[in-house]
Amino acid sequence: RHDEEAVIDQGRTSNVVNIHYEKEELEGHRTLYVGVRMPLVRQSHRHHRAHSQKHRKREREKDAVPAEQGYHYTPSQRVQFILGTEEDEQHVPHDLFTELDEICVKEGEDAEWKETARWLKFEEDVEDGGERWSKPYVATLSLHSLFELRSCIINGTVLLDVRATSVEDIADLILAQQEPSPEFDERTRAKVREVLLKKHHHQNERKRNNLLPIVRSFADVSKKQDLHLLEKPAQTLTPHPSPTTAEAKNGVTPETSAMDLSKAELHFMKKIPSGAEASNVLVGELDFLHQPLVAFVRLTPAVLLSGMTEVPIPTRFLFVLLGPGGKAHQYHEIGRSMATTMTDEVFHDVAYKAKDRADLVAGIDEFLDQVTVLPPGEWDPSIRIEPPKNVPSQEKRKMPGALDESSSHSKPEKHSGPELERTGRLFGGLVLDVKRKAPWFWSDFRDGLSLQCLASFLFLYCACMSPVITFGGLLGEATHGHISAMESLLGASMTGVVYSLFAGQPLTILGSTGPVLVFEKILYKFCKEYTLSYLSLRTCIGLWTAFFCVVLVATDASCLVCYITRFTEEAFASLICIIFIYEALEKLSHLWETFPVHMHSKLDLLTIYYCKCEPPAHPSNETLRIWRSNGVNVSGITWGNLTVTECRSLHGEFHGPACGHNGPYAPNVLFWCCILFFSTFVLSSLLKKFKTSRYFPTRVRSTVSDFAVFLTIVIMVLIDLGIGIPSPKLHVPHVFKPTRDDRGWLINPIGPNPWWTVLAALIPALLCTILIFMDQQITAVIVNRKEHRLKKGCGYHLDLFMVAVMLGVCSVMGLPWFVAATVLSITHVNSLKVESDCSAPGEQPKFLGIREQRVTGLMIFVLMGCSVFFTSVLKFIPMPVLYGVFLYMGVSSLRGIQFFDRLKLFWMPAKHQPDFIYLRHVPLRKVHLFTLIQLLCLVLLWAIKASRAAIIFPMMV
Repeated sequence: RHDEEAVIDQGRTSNVVNIHYEKEELEGHRTLYVGVRMPLVRQSHRHHRAHSQKHRKREREKDAVPAEQGYHYTPSQRVQFILGTEEDEQHVPHDLFTELDEICVKEGEDAEWKETARWLKFEEDVEDGGERWSKPYVATLSLHSLFELRSCIINGTVLLDVRATSVEDIADLILAQQEPSPEFDERTRAKVREVLLKKHHHQNERKRNNLLPIVRSFADVSKKQDLHLLEKPAQTLTPHPSPTTAEAKNGVTPETSAMDLSKAELHFMKKIPSGAEASNVLVGELDFLHQPLVAFVRLTPAVLLSGMTEVPIPTRFLFVLLGPGGKAHQYHEIGRSMATTMTDEVFHDVAYKAKDRADLVAGIDEFLDQVTVLPPGEWDPSIRIEPPKNVPSQEKRKMPGALDESSSHSKPEKHSGPELERTGRLFGGLVLDVKRKAPWFWSDFRDGLSLQCLASFLFLYCACMSPVITFGGLLGEATHGHISAMESLLGASMTGVVYSLFAGQPLTILGSTGPVLVFEKILYKFCKEYTLSYLSLRTCIGLWTAFFCVVLVATDASCLVCYITRFTEEAFASLICIIFIYEALEKLSHLWETFPVHMHSKLDLLTIYYCKCEPPAHPSNETLRIWRSNGVNVSGITWGNLTVTECRSLHGEFHGPACGHNGPYAPNVLFWCCILFFSTFVLSSLLKKFKTSRYFPTRVRSTVSDFAVFLTIVIMVLIDLGIGIPSPKLHVPHVFKPTRDDRGWLINPIGPNPWWTVLAALIPALLCTILIFMDQQITAVIVNRKEHRLKKGCGYHLDLFMVAVMLGVCSVMGLPWFVAATVLSITHVNSLKVESDCSAPGEQPKFLGIREQRVTGLMIFVLMGCSVFFTSVLKFIPMPVLYGVFLYMGVSSLRGIQFFDRLKLFWMPAKHQPDFIYLRHVPLRKVHLFTLIQLLCLVLLWAIKASRAAIIFPMMV
């Protein structure tokens, strides 16, 4: 049967590797990047046996002439044809781990294969000392080595779909294809076989040996016995599971007994994807050889070869290059070229699907066609290029007619997707959102079972708790206690839990917003002037608003989101970030009034400074009324012995050189609050960047980075307790009941108001609907940006429906209205970013996506609802620490907003400007004009927000 035979493609010995090059010439060309077009054609393929030397020679010459009569294919066209063929079970591309082993055999000396480099995606070399791996770097190849590699594939032995179970079988197959000659007799053949079967020494084995201490305890002896397991045959190892069952079908699956791996191996194994296979590159110089031996082997199926690879994964490809002595560096560079091309996404797929030698050559030619030359005199070849943060997609190399990158950037970004298409049916978008999200519902909980989600929950709980209570306090002042901190806490926890459970995009965090607070103030003032019941009229407005939102859901109005451009997104997101930064600094400045500082004091007069309480010289009518209602006997009070709180409650006055406008000077408090505020911001930023530090193992750095804000809060709380300065603390309600005794948990929509107020509430409800719709949907658009790679998508209709339902419930219960909080949502998304493991300290991790789940939001608001019962813990958190967290959230959310990157360009000389893609295609003056228009819009939004016309803010957006 044809599928039981290897496709044997025997080539002639390469003359290229016999050329002598000086060492300086080779080292001076250790940079590749050259483009060469070599036309190839798609040839018909047949499985065949090599019947004779003449037959092999004819086939070799046939492959060497890649032209058919009639048409010449380019390398890229042939590669696209190869990759477009149907895949069978045996030729499905897997992730590859590539290892380069080298050997040097000289007369009278014992030798073994030594691992010198490895590739998972980028190259890592064994450093000269042999004690450690280098940092991963972008491989730079010599021009000579790539052309020599091409010659090796053309002239060497190519064995495709070989069935073998051991290194011995592979060595026999390779040697069987070598033509006998006086220079390659049976004695030489036996020596080469002996070399191919020699033991492989891997770099981590040296580490294992170094782990054994000089002074051994019983525990050390047991460890040594565990290390001896590493010397057992590879069949005792447990390889990565493969997605196919071909190994099991062919009876070559290794035994599944376990193996004790070193920490270094276990750490590296985690970086190798499940189902990965190995590509082994073996190069070396043998003093008894007179001509090179080259072979490229593809095993089908992949086989776990005993001791061949550093990690226990099955081998799919082998490349062997053995040649005469004196050219070790040349062989090394060819081996690096082979290993690097195997990591190329396109050639990697070609290697799996190639039917013959010509396909492999086409893959190399296509690789050469894509690279770029760096002139040797204009850079230092010894410099290692750091891996890029983002690698461009190679899909356009695989598919003809793919969109060019430049053309894609020339078009304005527009939000699109099935969730933003009109259905033409009532609630059609909502029904489709439910159908799209239902399959992901349980995975939303499973994906939340991770340490990163716990860190995000602890951080955001503290970040959400303070604004909810602060917002409740401000609302209580504005409404004279009709809605205050307790109502705010209950409303936030209830709406947050329901939204986290059933929303289309659970990563959006609900919170209080400035425009809603402005609306509440205006409404309360209106009701007070016209003697209307505030809570009843508010309930009518809330129910109408909920109804209008449901109408928007029914008519698929969320589809209008597709017209929200990056211009609007960035203006809105920038405004919210600036509000966070501004309010954090503003709250800090207000502490100056609460804790005044004694300016221009003299140290020598500290013993005579005082501040005492005295009765007011001219009491106001309000003060007299309070005294009469409380039965205060002014003459019977010892005013000088009153505390600050008692003096203020009796409307006393403070007199003395140590008194400020509102009371005694507070020593140290303001400055200590400033220290807490800025220390929280700086420490949070530093710990967040700790992942890219050069200290400690990767797991430690990642954990510290994930828990950065929570660790900062804990550290600052402990320092504050240790210092003992009375900084202001977080205030949480102690008793679960409405703030005012004259209201309950259910509000009558009409109450004492006239019946016509139910209809009149339509007008403010329309404004409130616009506000909530814009706030909710713009936040959802920002969260669901393409660069966030959210795989589970967003249900815009479902989100708005859930907000509408909770809005109606909160209105009937007399609770605050909560909608999507932009900065909190952005911070939530940023805290759940999944990044690649840093292979070395200082390496920038690669962004992989967002951990989409419902657990963090659910835990935040569940714990928020329970906060009333453990206020003894929360009361130790200083408010300046939370203000510092707000500042960190605002500043960190600015990162990634293109608007601020463009603002920096105004002060940058052209030669120092970053290489942004839009600067390549748009004149700088137009970029500046665009930025100025956006800046003016942002200033206008800020002016409207700060004015009495803040209620029309959503319409201006």
